[in-house]
Amino acid sequence: MSQLFSTELLPVSDRIDAWQWNAQQVCGDCRIQFPSNSFHGSIEIRHASKLPLTRFSSSPISFWKWPQDTVSTQNGSCIVITQLAGARRYRQDREEVLLKPGDSTIVDSARPWSSTCGTNCVRLYLRVPRWMLESGLRTSAIPIAQKISGGTAVGANLSRLSLRLYDEAEWMNDTEVADALDSYFEILAACIGEDGGSLPGGSDLGGQVLRFVDTHISEPTLGPCQVASAMGISVRHLHRVLSVTGNTLGQYIRGRRLEQCRLDLSDPRFAGRTITEIAFSRGFSDAAHFSHLFRRRFGVSPRAFRAQARISLRHSMKCDGVRLLLHRDASAFDDSRLN
Repeated sequence: MSQLFSTELLPVSDRIDAWQWNAQQVCGDCRIQFPSNSFHGSIEIRHASKLPLTRFSSSPISFWKWPQDTVSTQNGSCIVITQLAGARRYRQDREEVLLKPGDSTIVDSARPWSSTCGTNCVRLYLRVPRWMLESGLRTSAIPIAQKISGGTAVGANLSRLSLRLYDEAEWMNDTEVADALDSYFEILAACIGEDGGSLPGGSDLGGQVLRFVDTHISEPTLGPCQVASAMGISVRHLHRVLSVTGNTLGQYIRGRRLEQCRLDLSDPRFAGRTITEIAFSRGFSDAAHFSHLFRRRFGVSPRAFRAQARISLRHSMKCDGVRLLLHRDASAFDDSRLN
């Protein structure tokens, strides 16, 4: 369940105090500077598994963060920051980075850091326990306040996946969240690694993976373990193969299933099947989840889409019938002229 705070409905005189209190619930002890009294902003928190994703949107603001004395590098967290709008500067350990939309960086919440911007901006924070980030990246040398450029293919993929993770966090089940986080860490590792996100195993392996998925797309149990086993590779290697596409395996599977359901719902041969039956036959296991994903993908509910498809089909059949009658009349006219 997301948590949302917004200054939208507050009097201007109360906004700064309210923002400071809510920001401290997320960031802990910090000093905030507001260049203007006409401040506005919002804070929304969602969770991917137990990891909080926080979306900050605000007018110009600066802050300085000091961790509690009890926090150490070992038991602290790191924050992967993705800039969504505007430009913002981050500083830590004498390092400084300016992020523009699509760029990302990492800061260590166990050590002092600061951030400032002179314009409206939006940024997304993914807070990860340091031990988990080190495990996901397979290194203890976490680069702090270093720019991950959204201008590179792998950096852009990281930005897109961050936003997708935030958008879909509340609707993904535990397995889907785990898959998404594995892929996220693989892309992040490629961003900070020396290989620049090359595709292990070559592009042919990626094609084999996608062909296998397409063949088994209707199996409800289809997932990373099954695909990796069939390809003879590890699950980690599988995620790395797909990481440079900007999609997790789960996202690709859901996209293919949704497209097949869309085709089935518009196919008159399946008119006798319920929407739930069609969804389940294509590998979905939760009707409400399927309906939400379908609406997000196509902008309309499955029920409304099916109704529209039926109207379009009847209209098409009616037009075909008219064309057939006109053709017959024209043929009869030609025959009468010949006679």
